[in-house]
Amino acid sequence: MAILERNDKNSVAYILLNSPDTLNSLSDEMLAALTKEFENLKNDPKIRAVVLEGAGKAFCAGHNLKEMTKGRKAEDGGKAYFLDLFKRCARMMMLIQKLPQPVIAKVHGIATAAGCQLVATCDLAIAEKSTKFGVNGVNIGLFCSTPMVALSRNITRKKAFEMLTTGDFISAEQAKTLGLINRVVEIENFDLETEKLAEQIASKLGVAVKIGKEAFYKQLEMPISEAYEYTGRVMAENMMFRQTEKGIDAFLNKREPTWEQD
Repeated sequence: MAILERNDKNSVAYILLNSPDTLNSLSDEMLAALTKEFENLKNDPKIRAVVLEGAGKAFCAGHNLKEMTKGRKAEDGGKAYFLDLFKRCARMMMLIQKLPQPVIAKVHGIATAAGCQLVATCDLAIAEKSTKFGVNGVNIGLFCSTPMVALSRNITRKKAFEMLTTGDFISAEQAKTLGLINRVVEIENFDLETEKLAEQIASKLGVAVKIGKEAFYKQLEMPISEAYEYTGRVMAENMMFRQTEKGIDAFLNKREPTWEQD
């Protein structure tokens, strides 16, 4: 059984974390598989959107604690292993936002610690209504410092710090209100609503979404005047696309645009 499965439908790649016995934990094998898959997607022009989901009872329960405990047996107590582990995890997370395709987290069950980080890192997230979210490493004496990076860039500082220091879970509705996820759906509509969102995004002009996604994350880190100067250049470049010209012409003539393969 492959630890990661990919199934493409139209222009959408559905990636399944397939380690239900570990609640799809981010083991060394899982991190390597995700990194490899994202590297492949980076150069796949046929795919315009990505859905990330988990098999079994949970989306992702974070790092594999049993595996981490084994790392402690090294002569240095595991420090080199842990530094490398968190570096590999950060690289995988950052790859998501560097992909040209928007990535949607399809979340159910629980998303905890680095699993919650994974949700926060994805460009969009849709959750089944009974899902719980947490960064609860503090409950076992391990502050969720790396998950904190993505979480604190999604929700308010005080709420992020409360979650990190109490170890409490929040509901899907709370996660939506805070801005961690986009939508909450009933279990019977979960697959359909996720597919509709992915297909809607995939129907847009791929090259426009690609430069827009890159610009979105870059401008967030800039002072506002620099951000406007940068995004102005991006929009000017976008206006030069032949298919954008066709899209504007279709709008002016009250027609639906049709996009050629990028």
